[in-house]
Amino acid sequence: MPVMTENETKNVQTINQNPNDTEQKRKIVYDTKGLNLWYGTDQALKNINLQIVENEVTAIIGPSGCGKSTYLKTLNRMVELIPIVRTSGEILYRGKNIFNKSYLVEELRTNVGMVFQKPNPFPKTIYDNIAYGPRIHGIKNKKILDEIVEKSLRGAAIWDEVKDRLNENAYGMSGGQQQRLCIARCLAIEPDVILMDEPTSALDPISTLKVEELIQKLKKDYSIIIVTHNMQQASRISDKTAFFLSGEVIEFSNTSKMFSNPDKQETEDYITGRFG
Repeated sequence: MPVMTENETKNVQTINQNPNDTEQKRKIVYDTKGLNLWYGTDQALKNINLQIVENEVTAIIGPSGCGKSTYLKTLNRMVELIPIVRTSGEILYRGKNIFNKSYLVEELRTNVGMVFQKPNPFPKTIYDNIAYGPRIHGIKNKKILDEIVEKSLRGAAIWDEVKDRLNENAYGMSGGQQQRLCIARCLAIEPDVILMDEPTSALDPISTLKVEELIQKLKKDYSIIIVTHNMQQASRISDKTAFFLSGEVIEFSNTSKMFSNPDKQETEDYITGRFG
């Protein structure tokens, strides 16, 4: 994980103003300020202002086409792979503007891992899937790689299921196992933030439950931002929820409040199934 500079440590948000409740103090990981994004002439994100704090699960909900995945992919600049994209505004990651020309995208993506909607293991062994990132970062020592592989698979709660199959092709795993393998592959490069784009939408209920339980464990060490269409999932696993609609943030608050007493009528209409 990156080391905070003295200036960055000043960038602290207090969620609960009770000075005795130190557990509720969290540093800002992402501070999005006036973000706009266009695909050519079509505006997909409109004046997004969001603060994401560390060691929490932040869910992003909203109907299809509302900008959820676009926002997620902007947080690690993956959206820039589309040539017609342009942006305005700022996204500060740990106090630094990720759109600054001096900010190396490779550094950002090392700190900010990504887990996609469909499991995407490499056509390699289970071991080589996990060791891939560390090798790219220059780690060649077999003993160190062995330790990273085991630690990452344990972190993704899948070690006991695959420890005797490390030299088998990852494509032989079930869909749920493949998704947890992809999470382990993400953990292997020791990120600070994990982005998840509907990570359970292609999984069966049992595999979904395992991934949700894993997310709850991972937030102790990582900040997690998850896009989901599943309202029940958002209410189960997230600490805060942002409701997107037509490229705008309609409401952003503690998940418990949003699902029990939302401030906006549009939010209530969506989470109660009136549209979307």
